[in-house]
Parts: sequence; structure tokens; C-alpha cells
Amino acid sequence: MNWLKWSVLVGSTCAMTLVGCGAPTQETQEFTGSPSQGGPRSESPGNGTWMGESLAEGCSDAGTPDDAGTPGDAGIPSDAVLVTDTTRFFTSVGISERVEDLSANPPELYIPHGATFTLLLGSAVPGGWQFTGVPSGPYYLRTGSTYIVSNARHVDLGINKLGRPDAVYSDLAFTPLQLNLVNMAPWTNSSSLFGSSLQLASAQVDLYGAVSLLDGISDGETRILTNDAELWSSTGNIPVFEASKGDRLYVSQHSQYLAGTTPDGISLGYTAVDRAVEVGAFDFTADGVTPLPLAGVMQPTRRTEFPLEWRLPAYTSWATATHPLATPSIPIFYAIPSAHGTNDGWIGYSGELLTLQLPRATSFNFTQRLQFGNPFPSTWGVVGMGSYSFRLLETLPNGSGQRVSLTGSIATWDEFNNYIASPVQPVVSPPRSLAIDGVPANTQREVGSANPVISWLPPTLGSVHAYRVAFLRYDPEANFMVADGSIYLPGSATQVRLPPGMLKPASIYYLRVSAFDGPGYDIERDPFHSREALPMARADAFSSLFTTP
Repeated sequence: MNWLKWSVLVGSTCAMTLVGCGAPTQETQEFTGSPSQGGPRSESPGNGTWMGESLAEGCSDAGTPDDAGTPGDAGIPSDAVLVTDTTRFFTSVGISERVEDLSANPPELYIPHGATFTLLLGSAVPGGWQFTGVPSGPYYLRTGSTYIVSNARHVDLGINKLGRPDAVYSDLAFTPLQLNLVNMAPWTNSSSLFGSSLQLASAQVDLYGAVSLLDGISDGETRILTNDAELWSSTGNIPVFEASKGDRLYVSQHSQYLAGTTPDGISLGYTAVDRAVEVGAFDFTADGVTPLPLAGVMQPTRRTEFPLEWRLPAYTSWATATHPLATPSIPIFYAIPSAHGTNDGWIGYSGELLTLQLPRATSFNFTQRLQFGNPFPSTWGVVGMGSYSFRLLETLPNGSGQRVSLTGSIATWDEFNNYIASPVQPVVSPPRSLAIDGVPANTQREVGSANPVISWLPPTLGSVHAYRVAFLRYDPEANFMVADGSIYLPGSATQVRLPPGMLKPASIYYLRVSAFDGPGYDIERDPFHSREALPMARADAFSSLFTTP
């Protein structure tokens, strides 16, 4: 899971602060990937006070901000922006850092001038990439398909990574498996609940994935001996395992447990780690043909039993705030291992300890005692994540008659013990009054410009430390919605003009504006390291489908 302040020049009417100001028959699925926090450089935020031009009326002139620099920017010329990329590797013996070379894929910097932008191309300097001639005020920093709007004179684009810094990764995210596991908990197959399953995770290198068992496993079976299994990594390409470096793998068996019933008598269940084994150090390089051999005696894991109070009506009451026509979809709660503790937040993704998914549109106060096993070291932490998704089925505006699912969610993640101490419920609500060029975004239409202004009003619940404006584009070949770029802004923003080229011509999109309540985020200077900070909460508002000219 996996696990995010301010304003920009967007019009030509008046200079002002933007804090508190703002404008007014087949189904395809959106591709969302694994439940991990996921995706390189995708979620982050921070704090700041910003200036810009607004489409809103009734806001007074607040002058020009003093941009003599921000803390941590010392030594950088006042008209320069330094961009660095520092990867932090988290291991059992501590954290190591590596400065990455940005010259192979250099960032770009865009200066907004009302409805237009000036592109600056920087140059390599020792340890990073520097732009000169950058005026005071906010700019757009582009890395890949992500834009960060910042006023800082130094931005580090580095990420946190689980595992040793000298790890080498293969070219594949898939490998066949050869399994010989004994002393398992009795296997359960279930069509209505979850049943049994296997997950793999490493503490030495960055790897997590669920096991696909292509052979059927009989109910009650306590041993798996098969060559007909495979692993698809959810954390990217599979690392090269080196016995001399102590590289190992945890094999965890998840079993099915009952979780009471709904008010109308439907049985509820969840899965949790039951038994596990950490196989000995080994050498292996994925080639797509040679199976990865995993053998071991599964052992019971230390147990945690806890009370969970999950206030689902507190989520469903916000359904129409995500979109006026949205309906509640799937509520889900996870207990997730946090490698090497939580002092630096939730680092990496090592699977789940517990997964509780309730029926669609469930809305009652769920109160149960649950349990899970934990095979990982006692120095690791546990993070809780509660999420409720909302959706709207809309017909594609291309004459096909096909429908796509437009989605948003309300989610929180925090130290697991905090979910034991208090109920799980929303911390921040969705942004309000979502609009494109001042027109409400909740009906289908064609936008009239290539770089429109997206605007919204702040949520009524929570403290917003950052916003993300994400775009999802319909891919006719794949026949689903795909992520197609995003912009991160500080929590005082209520609008942003899209930079040139962000929207593809003659395409079908919808957008999400996500409000993040995360006091540990710093979107301006350290957008991707700080995205793992705890606690974090998010709430989405999403548009209807729109087309581009």
C-alpha cells in the first residue's frame, strides 16, 4: 500500500493568494495494479504559501510573495533551481544513500506566464541538474509524466527503496516456481470468501509477489509439491539473489477466517498470515524458464489479536461528494508489514498480514475481533490501511456503447496501533466544486483548450497538505483507463493550469483531484522520500469523461 500547497498563475484577471479562493452495455475496468503504495514517483506533498491568478472573483490583491529562498536552499543562487536525485536504501543494518545521475533522463522546468509557459532546459552540475534564470514564484518541475509545482530552490527527486544498494535486477518480472512446502495449515478453497493463498517477500532485496498455483490444491491439503506455479512480481523486475549476500525469501501462507455477518445475515470473511518460513540464502537469476526452487517446513507465526471498529457510514455519506452520481463500491482494510520499522514511514511493500474486504456498498459500523500472524522480525512495524472506493459507470463518448468505471476513494493509513486505539474513519473529505475552465466537471463534454484550468474548493473535513490532479485516459487497444500523468500541488491551491502537451489530442479522459492530509509531506523540496510519512489520509473527487480537441 503505498502506499501525499498553494497556487499557480492560471488566468489574467487579478494577482492574489489562492488560499480559500477557487472556482466555482459492456464495462471496462481501470487498470490500478497491486494494492501497494505503488508506482515510482507518484504520491507526495508539503507546505507553503503561494501566489497566482485566479478565475474566481471577490479575492483581494495580496501582493507578491517574498521569495528570497526557502529553508535548505542556502548556497544556491537566487535565480537558480538545483534538482538532485538521492535514492535511500533501507536495510536491517541502516540506511545508505546513492546520488543518481540525472543526465540520462533530465528533468524539465516550466515557468508559467498566465495562459502560456516558458520551457527551461538545465545542465549537469556536480551531484545534480541545475536551472538558471528562474524567476521568483512557482514553477512546474517535470520528471517523467509527473509535474511538481514548487517555489523551492532545491528539489530532491529521490525515492526510498527496500533492500541493499548493490542489488542487481533482472529484466523480468515473472518466474516459474518449484514448490516443496510441508507442515502447512489445512488448505481451503472458497468461492464466496477468500480461501488460502501464498505470498513471497524478501527482507534483503526489493521483491514481493503473490503465488499463482496452476495446479488445484485439495481442501485440507497440508503439503504443496508442484512445478506448476509462478510468481509475478508486484514490485518491478525480479532481483538477482546472491547467497553470499544473505538473500532470502519469506513464504507466507494466508488462511481464511470468519468475521461475523452483515446486518442482513451475509457471512463475512478475511484472510491473514497463518504459517510461514524464511528459506535459506540462495543464488538465483530469473530467466523466465528456470524455476525458482522454494522448499521449507512451514511454521506457525506469532499472533496478534485486536479489536477493529470500522465506521463505514462515515465513508458512504461522502459518496456523492466524490461525484454527484457516484455510488459506494468496495470497502477494504489491510494490516501491512513495514520493513525495518516506521520511523521513516512505510518503506517498500512486503505484502499483507491481513486483508478484510467487505461486500459492495456495505454501510454499517463493523466491530469485530480479528487476528493475524506475523513472520517478519520484531524490529519491523505494522501499518493499517482503511479504504472505501466509489464508482460511476459512464458510457464512452465514442459511439461504441461501452461503459467504463470511473473511480475514486477515501483512504487512511497509519501506525497499526492507532487503529486499535480509535475507530477507523475518514480524516479528510473530497475536494468540492470540481471544474474544468470554470464549467462543472460532472457532465460529459469536450474541453475547448489544450491546457485548461482545473479548479476546486477545499474539503470541509481535514487539513490539506497537498493535492494531486491525476489524469486517466481511455486506451482503445487495451480497452481500459490508464494513468496518463499527474500534477502535485501544495494544500493551499484551488486551481492549476495544465502545462503544454499534458493532454493528448482527440482522446477520452477523466480526472481525479485528491486531497492529502499528511503533515510529514514536503512536496516542494522532497516530494518522493516524504510520501511514505505517517499518518496519511486521502480523499478523491473525480470528473465525468471529457474529450480533447
